[in-house]
Amino acid sequence: MNYRTIDDMNQALLRRLHIFPRDIDLIVGIPRSGMFPANLLALYLNCRVTDLGSFVNGHIYQSGDRGKYIGTGDFKKILVVDDSIDKGGAMARCRELLKGFNDRYDIKYCAIYTVPDKRNEVDYYVEVVPLPRYFQWNIMNHMILKKACFDIDGVLCVDPTPEENDDGERYREFLLNAKPLFVPKVEIGALVTSRLEKYRAETEQWLARNGVKYGKLVMLDLPDMASRRKANCHGRFKAEEYKKSQYVLFVESNPRQAVEINSLTRKPVLCTADFKMVFDSQSVLYNIMQGQRLPWLRRTALKLRDYLRSRR
Repeated sequence: MNYRTIDDMNQALLRRLHIFPRDIDLIVGIPRSGMFPANLLALYLNCRVTDLGSFVNGHIYQSGDRGKYIGTGDFKKILVVDDSIDKGGAMARCRELLKGFNDRYDIKYCAIYTVPDKRNEVDYYVEVVPLPRYFQWNIMNHMILKKACFDIDGVLCVDPTPEENDDGERYREFLLNAKPLFVPKVEIGALVTSRLEKYRAETEQWLARNGVKYGKLVMLDLPDMASRRKANCHGRFKAEEYKKSQYVLFVESNPRQAVEINSLTRKPVLCTADFKMVFDSQSVLYNIMQGQRLPWLRRTALKLRDYLRSRR
């Protein structure tokens, strides 16, 4: 698994900033993932920035004046930016949309991240990142979550305070009304939590009210908080469910537990404390299967699979 954070993107841009010409008049971001790198580039290159729709409609945000626009007549050299290119469909649609502007502007295209065989489809790229790849800014709405396990406290909602965590009425009140944190719009494979089984009804009520879609809810089957503290099995309990072959990612808020889950399963764990991916202890075989090592071998295997399927 290849994973990049927002900080990774920033550092990659700084390392490769020299590839961009200094006579760019305007940077155009492709919404919505392309807007963040577009703004970063505009900051570093000291030029104006806008989104694709505003550019097509002929107006650009005026720096320092919210809601005010300036025309596009003074701009000549345009750089269109997206965060990544894979199959190339989004970039192709953008080129088609801007085809009528080619006689007025010198338009170049940039993808921060590209797969190896798409480098020639953009004028500039920052880093080649083979598939499978995931980014901090879109992983919470990626289809990979259908094959992921999620913790609840510290991930989907805030952690309870010591006062709320009384295994009584205050805790029930917390379970029913906890403030949400990272709630994906796509379905999650499994919710795996150290919450006690006796609080399933309250947990399910909160999940339904906050629109969390999931395949199943796995809870710790112990009688009370004292038993849970004595067992001290949070990481081990979560790792047992995650070990099952259909899951490829665990999302955990506690850094210590994230490392433990990764160590026990040799599968990647995304820690929401800093949105870093923990995968140092993955097996060589797992890395090869996910494309982290020998990516050409995985690409060859996928092409062979597709060929065999087409022959059926």
